[in-house]
Amino acid sequence: MTPKVYTKYGDEGETGLLYGGRVSKNDPRTEAYGIVDEAVSAIGLGRAHSSDKRVCEVALKLQKELFTVGAELATDASKFDTFSKHFAPVTAGMIEDLEITIDDLGETVELPPAFIIPGASPASAAFDLARSTLRTAERRVVGLRETGQMREASEVLRYLNRAADLLFMLARYQDRDLPAELLTGDA
Repeated sequence: MTPKVYTKYGDEGETGLLYGGRVSKNDPRTEAYGIVDEAVSAIGLGRAHSSDKRVCEVALKLQKELFTVGAELATDASKFDTFSKHFAPVTAGMIEDLEITIDDLGETVELPPAFIIPGASPASAAFDLARSTLRTAERRVVGLRETGQMREASEVLRYLNRAADLLFMLARYQDRDLPAELLTGDA
């Protein structure tokens, strides 16, 4: 028998956190990891539209890491020790890896001298959508931090900031062979 996708536990507007506790679906924590999930889906759309092997590899790795971000956000700070037994939290090393990838992509991309308008290709448009979605997640995580709902040592905020930067470069790398006019809307 196929397991049911629906549980009915959320029918009253609450959802469960990892390792215990229920919160409103409107809770700032739920909002933060929900936005990260939106970005994961947008990255998947970009990956589906790209035929570039490097782009797809970078995108898939980022999607997997964003699941870690979502899991960390879905865990109450008081349950972090339990979380750490089952998942590797976001680390400074993960952020350094993002920076290395950004720099590697940047070496082969010449950015146009004007503001880039998303939409030069379906893949880059999806990556730009994911980037702007992660910027929203960043703002939600700042709110969590300001209200004491994030561990002080959490690297999630820095990771989201750098992941959004990576998505910007990934979109530009995807479109690296297109004329600058298509990237700036001046065509």
